[in-house]
Amino acid sequence: MTTKEAEFKQRFVAVLKDLQTNGKDDAEAMWLLGSLASLILERTQKESWPALKADISREVYDGLLNDFQSQGNALHQRGDGKKAYAIQILGISLIARTQQDAHLQAGAALLDEIIAYATLVYRKNRHLEKPPN
Repeated sequence: MTTKEAEFKQRFVAVLKDLQTNGKDDAEAMWLLGSLASLILERTQKESWPALKADISREVYDGLLNDFQSQGNALHQRGDGKKAYAIQILGISLIARTQQDAHLQAGAALLDEIIAYATLVYRKNRHLEKPPN
């Protein structure tokens, strides 16, 4: 039988692999990731995604995961895959902070760098209607 940790690790690896091969080159997906992360950071008054993860209360953690799950599922059902993908990345990153596996922690640091970069690009260009090429 597969444990929740093993299932999460499989999903985490799949998302990270997809990001490295496809996602990071998808300007729209990265724009959506940056805009969502930026919105969450502004609402929680945190400077960066790693800062949020390091200082998140259990209540905010649970609320974000519930929101990610319900909104991500709704977006996926509506066929809005890129927004659902951005939510999935943030959710995976958030959950990764609770894992003890050293490989997951290394991957989580890489994922946080991608989120931080997407957030930076979004914040520098938020005045645009769509992502820069």
